[in-house]
Amino acid sequence: MRPIYMDYAATTPVRPEVLEIMTPYFSDLFGNPSSLHSFGREARAALIEARGGVAAAFGVTPEEIYFTSGGTESDNAAIKGVAYANRNKGKHIITSRVEHPAIISTCKFLKKEGFEITYLPVDAAGVVDPEDVRRALRKDTVLVTIMFANNEVGTIEPIEEIGLIAAEAGVYFHTDAVQAVGSVPIDLSRLKVDLLSSSAHKFYGPKGVGILFMRKGTRFVPLMHGGEQENRRRAGTENVAGAVGYAAALRLALEEMDERNARLISMRDRLIAGITERIKYSRLNGHPTRRLPNNINVTIDYIEGESMLLNLDLKGIAASTGSACSSGSLEPSHVLLAMGCKHEEAHGSLRFTLGRHNTDEDVDYVLDVLPEIVAKLRAMSPLYEG
Repeated sequence: MRPIYMDYAATTPVRPEVLEIMTPYFSDLFGNPSSLHSFGREARAALIEARGGVAAAFGVTPEEIYFTSGGTESDNAAIKGVAYANRNKGKHIITSRVEHPAIISTCKFLKKEGFEITYLPVDAAGVVDPEDVRRALRKDTVLVTIMFANNEVGTIEPIEEIGLIAAEAGVYFHTDAVQAVGSVPIDLSRLKVDLLSSSAHKFYGPKGVGILFMRKGTRFVPLMHGGEQENRRRAGTENVAGAVGYAAALRLALEEMDERNARLISMRDRLIAGITERIKYSRLNGHPTRRLPNNINVTIDYIEGESMLLNLDLKGIAASTGSACSSGSLEPSHVLLAMGCKHEEAHGSLRFTLGRHNTDEDVDYVLDVLPEIVAKLRAMSPLYEG
């Protein structure tokens, strides 16, 4: 049996069509977009076209799209850029307890710089209450940053409501949409979002390229200093091949979204039902319906997620115990702890994230293999009570 990859939230393979579009910009069309000669003009034209395509996909203007090296840079640039530019107004930032490490670590850094951070709680499904955002707002609040969809449990946050609350208060609103872009519709002409982060490798584009959407008029201090690139907001020679690849991958993801999501949701729900029905003491983490189309996160009591993960790998199944960015940590998931899970429950979590290459047969195989693995591990577990 071929290896089964169910870790698409960690990264995705570059689509052949995207790679084909990118390839000339590594060789024949290699010019620096800042150069005035024909090589540079060709590269600049490609960069302009890519930026325009991305902007159109989000319903914004090309001048509001800035190419970066990925989601982490975009998150850092958004939070630090707004914080430093508006520190005369105040030094208060609002975020949540379930954010990606790129957000949490940046906020921890800013705390050392004298900023005050409010971490909002979530409910048992991982949802931030918009009214908690309203209550946390102060006169010195300069930024609210709440993720669009959670990378571990797949819960989609009430971004529209939170954006309206922040806008009414005159406070900038940033959302880490790394997991959401390409998976769910995002219309920035309608949403009250001032800054948005995204990364191409989450939707079959290349690694090493992302975007930061920044609405016109946003007060911002650049993270990168140097040349005049990206309208003086992000210095450094532009990654033309990456920008072209981002635009192509996003276009394909949006064109195929409805058909793809219907198939993923069908497989997702069947996998959730199969696990929770066939394995005692197992349950779904995250919101049951307001979740990403491809995300399955379950807790299986009395055994550790790492043990299940290794045994699944031996059977040719690639999954995860949570975020790929914290997989080197022995600490339990901060997301699950914030949702009210006990430490031992959080250690027993598994995340399957489906993608365009998965099939119904893959789901069947996981449902055949996983109960056997759980039974074997529980037989060796002193925690299991039978």
